[in-house]
Amino acid sequence: MAFGVEVRVANPIDEVRMSVEYEVKDTREYDSVLVQLAGYVCSSRKYSEEAIRTAALCLMDSLGCALQALKYPACTKLLGPVVPGATLPNGSRVPGCSWELDPVTAAFNIGTMIRWLDYNDTWLAAEWGHPSDNFGAILALADYLDRNANPISDSNHAVTVGDILNAAIQAYEIQGILALNNSFNRVGLDHVLLVRVASTAVATRMLGGDVRQVAAALSHAWIDGGALRTYRHAPNTGSRKSWAAGDATRRAVQLALWTMRGEMGYATALSAKQWGFQDVLFRSQTISIARPLDCYVMENVLFKVSFPAEFHAQTAAEAAMQLYPSVHHRLDQVERIVIETQESGMRIINKTGPLYNPADRDHCIQYITAIGLLFGDLTAEHYEDRTAADPRIDLLRARMHVVENERYSRDYLDPDKRSIANSVQVFFEDGTSTERVEIEYPLGHRRRRQEAVPNLMSKFRRSAELFYTPAQVARLEQIFSDLDALVAMRAGEFMSFWK
Repeated sequence: MAFGVEVRVANPIDEVRMSVEYEVKDTREYDSVLVQLAGYVCSSRKYSEEAIRTAALCLMDSLGCALQALKYPACTKLLGPVVPGATLPNGSRVPGCSWELDPVTAAFNIGTMIRWLDYNDTWLAAEWGHPSDNFGAILALADYLDRNANPISDSNHAVTVGDILNAAIQAYEIQGILALNNSFNRVGLDHVLLVRVASTAVATRMLGGDVRQVAAALSHAWIDGGALRTYRHAPNTGSRKSWAAGDATRRAVQLALWTMRGEMGYATALSAKQWGFQDVLFRSQTISIARPLDCYVMENVLFKVSFPAEFHAQTAAEAAMQLYPSVHHRLDQVERIVIETQESGMRIINKTGPLYNPADRDHCIQYITAIGLLFGDLTAEHYEDRTAADPRIDLLRARMHVVENERYSRDYLDPDKRSIANSVQVFFEDGTSTERVEIEYPLGHRRRRQEAVPNLMSKFRRSAELFYTPAQVARLEQIFSDLDALVAMRAGEFMSFWK
């Protein structure tokens, strides 16, 4: 079944419940979560205009982030074919590079590039993550399938950017809704688990999978378990956090391909007593879907517009930059700096003591705030060793007091607010102080979407200018300025503009 074609069963969810047949016949009922996710990606539905427009912004922003990552050798050393020279004629293309790769390897490349600088969009809930990570799988498969006959169904169905945007809406929804009330980080698992799950669902559908096949592929995604969060926390914070999502999308495409070749699924991958995901890795908690699946996540996604920083600190950075004009010439007189944050900020990015590398620094609210106060700006370069060697940064960090504001914590969890508030106030040795600057909604929040769009365009332009001529940059901007033309464009043509 080609991606984008209406499902040919009256009730696909009932179909998968009644009978699932592969190489090995299996008529057991699949776990409810697997059924709901599979039914969602295989259903025929129209998404809101807001969701489609936002998906186009996410695609543009993700590709801009990917291009910026190519400036960093720590990223580029991981890219390309796994074995030198192992390219694939007419394969999936990698933006900003000359490679044509198999879609599994291309998914890793694209996903790693998008995620590398921690500058792509974000979703915050009981579990958090970056839904645009899924573009690694979506773009790699879309380009490959549009340039080649589908190796599974032998179909040469055209794949459009509209299909890419629909797949993105679905992947965002799966990842984000599962994150609303299932906290995998609390049991030590990394949130890229949900990238693998979401990408597996949409990748299987893009390959022509029906509801039964998507459910089977999803069972494998959960059986894979989850990466430990070791690399996100002291004393082991490191660069793996920047390629973990690429790894998740790679695995998703591989699982989708195997499933479409007839590999069997596992009906109770989540719920099996003693051996299922819930009992083994989730402290016997039941994984649930908090609300009906539609396009809620895409409509409410959070963009990182102005600076690359862990999202719980975005408003702290913004507050620090507002204070910069009145404090940067007095920082040697600081007595203390008070940062009020949410419970999640306290738990994830409140760090004292040495910070060993860029991955450590961009997840430290004290470091991020110090940079804003010292320089009035924040870029990826500020996390590099050269800037981190400035002794003033640690002097300021030593004077910082990070405390939880309980209202911020409540509003963070309120589904009608979804705020990510921080406040910053600087106190001086002479007894004076700055105003207390409080920002509840970062620039990339849905409540500030219209304000953010021009800034997102500027962010994209700066990224594109790193690699392309002025004429090419203008062409890329024009592509994203006409939504109707973008939606109708073939995926292969779209990807050809990024070489």
